[in-house]
Order: sequence, then structure tokens, then C-alpha cells
Amino acid sequence: VTINIDEAVERDWLRWMKTNHIPDVMATGLPVANKVLKLLTEVDNGGVTYTFQYFFNTMEDFVTYQSLHQAALQQQHEDRYQGKYVSFRTLLEEV
Repeated sequence: VTINIDEAVERDWLRWMKTNHIPDVMATGLPVANKVLKLLTEVDNGGVTYTFQYFFNTMEDFVTYQSLHQAALQQQHEDRYQGKYVSFRTLLEEV
């Protein structure tokens, strides 16, 4: 998940992501690991970009996460930071 967050809320948002959102995602028991990365080659657009990577053992685990948990967790993020971010999701495979 790549998110560009408004600089005005970045500090609060990153703390919330690390103390609430990521633990909630991991508590589903489906991802086996995660990483948080910050984009260093940022274009000056009033925001800061981060990527959150979640690792799953199988595609089935990802699909289960997506169908049972993803919408509710995304809604929590939306409720808290509505209008303060832009995001997009990608699905990657290690080769």
C-alpha cells in the first residue's frame, strides 16, 4: 500500500499506523511480516509518501485477508484521515 500523507498530519498518522493500524493488520494472523518504507525521492507536492508492505505465505492467505479484513481496516484509516491522503494498492510477487 503506497500512501501520500499530508505533511500537517504526518507525525500523528505515522504514529497511529505503527501503534494501531499495522498491529491490527498483523493481528488477523494472515500476514507473516511487514515493512514500512519512506520514499526519499519525493516530489514537492505537500505530502510525504510511504509504502507499507505486508507479506503472506500464500495467495490464499492474501485473498482471505482481503475478503475478511481489508475493508474494515481501510475504513478505520479513512475515518481518521479523510481528505489528508491519497493511496493506491499493488500486489507484488517475489521472483
